[in-house]
Amino acid sequence: MSALVDPDGRIVRESGRHLHANDGPGGVIATVVRSARACLESAPYPPRAVGIAVAAQVDPRTGTVIHAPNLGWRDVPLARRLADELGGRVYVVNDARAATFAEWRFGAGAGEDDLFCLFLGTGVGGSAVLGGQLLEGGTHAAGEVGHMTIVSGGRKCHCPNWGCFESYVGGWAIGERAREAVRDDPAAGTALVARAGTAAAISAQTVFQEYRTGDALSRRLVRDTERYLTDGAVGVVNAFNPNLLILGGGLIAGMPEFVPAVEAAVRARCQPPAAFARVTRARFAEAAPMVGAAALARARYLSSSTGSRRMRARVR
Repeated sequence: MSALVDPDGRIVRESGRHLHANDGPGGVIATVVRSARACLESAPYPPRAVGIAVAAQVDPRTGTVIHAPNLGWRDVPLARRLADELGGRVYVVNDARAATFAEWRFGAGAGEDDLFCLFLGTGVGGSAVLGGQLLEGGTHAAGEVGHMTIVSGGRKCHCPNWGCFESYVGGWAIGERAREAVRDDPAAGTALVARAGTAAAISAQTVFQEYRTGDALSRRLVRDTERYLTDGAVGVVNAFNPNLLILGGGLIAGMPEFVPAVEAAVRARCQPPAAFARVTRARFAEAAPMVGAAALARARYLSSSTGSRRMRARVR
């Protein structure tokens, strides 16, 4: 999905969803270009800056995707390839960092200088603002809590690790656990298979839909997911000591009940200095990475333009 975003974080125009088939960088980039061009059809002039949010470790200086575990990418020069197609300056940012910027500047975290945003969708991403600064880290990957270990020797993640937070709570992992449960007990999985069409098509969304009908297996899967989520969230709050924990992404959109469960766990299980953190939903929901990427692109473009003008003035 693409959008034109104004300086106050308001979405002026959206392109609608354009789904890619995760068929390698070329196919995904072609889908992104179609989405962006559909959004720009009615724009009064071409954009000077384009922000791209991607679930990956990114080098923000070059716009290169260093590693995207769920896309299977390594060292993809995304900014350069999109600039060739779209023109203007293209800025690539990790999706969780973009979403955090949006929520901090315009959303649920506006006015707060110490917060952590935890975004749960296909994967699990996170990013922190501490002391009024968006944390970057030595290699621009601060806040990758989706790949902290919550189960020693646990499930294999899409990254090199085992037992990651994401490998239990990410959308892909919930679907994987559900499919395994159905293979182990086909009778218990009848409703899930009927909903999805085939056992192989069962996803996190299937589980949430059947949970609403009272299906026993789906209820067990959701309870397990809640337990893993609260375990991870308690660790995040203890580690980063935010005043505010913001929860967003498709998982929270599908199961808003997870928000009070996380808040109860923070109150009961965090160290006393951290246990007072407020817990809330993201204002922008699934649009947060898009809004944040646009805002960061605007800020970086203006900063670079100002720097160029100052350099020209000194040369003269």
